[in-house]
Amino acid sequence: MANQTDKNIQLHHLENRIILLGASNLTLSLRLVIHLMQQRLGSPSEVLVASGHGRAYGVFSQMLLRGLPGIVASGLWRQLDVMQLRPSYALLTDIGNDILYGLMPEQILRQMEWCIEQLQQQSAQIVVTNLPMASIESLSKSLYTLFRNIFYPFCRLSKEETLSRARAVYQGLIDMAARRHFKLYEQKPVWLGSDGIHVHYWKRRAFYEDILAQFSLTDNSHMCIQSKEELLLTWQRRSHFAYKTILGREIHCPQPSGRLADGTTIFKY
Repeated sequence: MANQTDKNIQLHHLENRIILLGASNLTLSLRLVIHLMQQRLGSPSEVLVASGHGRAYGVFSQMLLRGLPGIVASGLWRQLDVMQLRPSYALLTDIGNDILYGLMPEQILRQMEWCIEQLQQQSAQIVVTNLPMASIESLSKSLYTLFRNIFYPFCRLSKEETLSRARAVYQGLIDMAARRHFKLYEQKPVWLGSDGIHVHYWKRRAFYEDILAQFSLTDNSHMCIQSKEELLLTWQRRSHFAYKTILGREIHCPQPSGRLADGTTIFKY
């Protein structure tokens, strides 16, 4: 009973809810993104994450030995429905992996619109990063083939077909943002590395600061300044996937599985 009381008190004092959807870029900068959002919006937070290297929104993805369900099929949405309503902020990024898993633009756009609809039902502020078309188009055929074979070894789409599908998703997101009234962030080539899709290591902080400036401050949110040293010390318990497969074997982990020193809880799907 005492543990449940402590949990209720903790939940009552959480200032906001942060929802983060993405793939490798989000995975590599997860703690940084949470840190920067809390600087802008306040903390502690209730954080729901669906990420992972090679993660797709609409299909099961396999990266080396590990498999993850598509973000749309993850347990995040069930958890979102049962949570206490509080100011919510959602960042959707790393869109486009589904192209190289064989999905057509109209399928990808339907999945993205479904995600947006679920988040808007929670009255969330939403920021979406559009595909980095300029960087993708600037890749030579040889570099495109190299990176495709490294990151998506089962994909055989040519650069021309990938670009055609990417342009359709890119324009579809612009149209959707106008219709659905969420903020769409255009990624500039200066932020990205030689593969055209991953953020340059030394530019990650500036890149995410620029993206997160798209979130509007509310009366209840405030800027909170923390040192870079504090950023490295705030994990109390690192998060683990609620569901994944390793060599086909299913592994489950109760949520929330992660915790930060300020009481922030991390649900990872």
